[in-house]
Amino acid sequence: MRERFGRLDRGVRYMLFASLMFALMGVFAKLLSGTMPSLEVVFFRNVFGVFLVAATLVKKPMRHKGGKPWLLFFRGLMGFLALLAFFYNIAHIPLGDAMTYSKTSPVFTAFFAWLFLKERMGMRGWAALILGFLGIVLIAKPSGMILDKTAWLGIFSGVGAALAYTAVRELKQYYDTRAIVLSFMGIGTLGPLFLMAASPCVDSPKLDMLFGEFVMPSGHTWLYVIAMGLFATLAQIYMTRAYGVTKAGIVGAVSYSNILFSILFGLLVGDPFPDLLTWLGITLVIVAGIVVASNKT
Repeated sequence: MRERFGRLDRGVRYMLFASLMFALMGVFAKLLSGTMPSLEVVFFRNVFGVFLVAATLVKKPMRHKGGKPWLLFFRGLMGFLALLAFFYNIAHIPLGDAMTYSKTSPVFTAFFAWLFLKERMGMRGWAALILGFLGIVLIAKPSGMILDKTAWLGIFSGVGAALAYTAVRELKQYYDTRAIVLSFMGIGTLGPLFLMAASPCVDSPKLDMLFGEFVMPSGHTWLYVIAMGLFATLAQIYMTRAYGVTKAGIVGAVSYSNILFSILFGLLVGDPFPDLLTWLGITLVIVAGIVVASNKT
């Protein structure tokens, strides 16, 4: 019993630290967004990880049977687009709101796993899906039942990540984990380079989330870039450790602490304090996520 408690306690601590790191990553992404387009922020977020994963391949080459290249590409593309939507929202809405939108992904993942992988959804899963949608509506506060661009991108940041995670469940049977990670980070590095190169040929303010010209970082901006990459890497490492020592449902529930960290740090960088409807929406999203996570305990 004591050993089990120790394992649980360690996993919770790891996830709390990972959530703190994710929130700090968001802070530096927001600071960088003041001087460069979101597309470039995504590039720097991913290129850091590409070099890190590539370094592990030198010591231990990948071994897998493969056979699902298009699904691997789909996982990388959805992950990249979801991250781009998330970072665009970080630049344009409060950090806590952007994080909450992205944290709807577990609820959507349960839905897509039911739809595509024939996994059981159950009444609790459907209830979580409804609660999640209600939370989104309260945060978005649609005018005349019309959502604005950041609300749609917020929803997509959750849906896109959910599609990527659903693909990962299938890909784990065919590929080394590092290949799956590289599919995301590789596309997340090359995609922004291609779109930034094409940006001078595109004149559409409505597509500013997809295009933007490269801005060379200078001075303290490089420190922000390094800090964002460092915190993102630490978050991934400790999140992985948390899932390795504690049940997935418990870790998943604890992961919602990053919303509260994000709200706190957002206030420190100038975000407004959430109003009552926003708090209610955030609460519904957290409850929905915990309901889904509880099915994994």
